[in-house]
Parts: sequence; C-alpha cells; structure tokens
Amino acid sequence: MNWNKITSLSELGDINIESNNIKVLLFKHSTRCSISSAALNRIESNWKELDSQKIKPYYLDLLQHRDVSNQIAKMYQIEHQSPQLLLIENGKCIYSETHNGIRYDELFTLQ
Repeated sequence: MNWNKITSLSELGDINIESNNIKVLLFKHSTRCSISSAALNRIESNWKELDSQKIKPYYLDLLQHRDVSNQIAKMYQIEHQSPQLLLIENGKCIYSETHNGIRYDELFTLQ
C-alpha cells in the first residue's frame, strides 16, 4: 500500500478538490497508540493494489501535524479522534470511524 502523506494545511484544499474525481481515504494515526497501530495494520494488510483505482489513501501523523488534524475536524465537521479514518467524496465526509471500529471491508460497501 502506498500512502500519500499529509504534512501541511495547504494540502487539504487540494485533497478536497481531488475527492471530486476519486474517493479519498484519510487515516489519522497516532504513532504512540497500539490501537492506532492495529487499525493501520488492518487497513494495510487487506489493501489490494486495485483498491487504489477506487480510493486514494492519505496518511496523517497527527502527533507531528496536530494542526492539520484539527483542520480536518473543522472542514468535515467530525469530532477529532485517534485513530480515525474518514472517507471523503465530492468534498464531504461520507464515512467516519474510530478505534477498533475501523474496518477495511466497510470502505468498499459504500460504493
């Protein structure tokens, strides 16, 4: 799985526009949290190369970029959680899940 890393606030506008052409997955990860690591592993171990044709995955290290995480919460009117997975389509959050509720298979039931 090839994550696109988010490192600045300025990238969020481009990602939002990009969601008009392809669904965008935002994974907010805490590198100090075992639940976050387990959720990340569930996504990565199940991801298939063809999935990238339907969903573009973005990864945010929220400990290094908390300002970006806060802006994501504001943009999509979703309360900040960690770990957190959001699926964005046409500039709107169509799916949000946190902690042990993060499941790979749910991403593709929203097609």
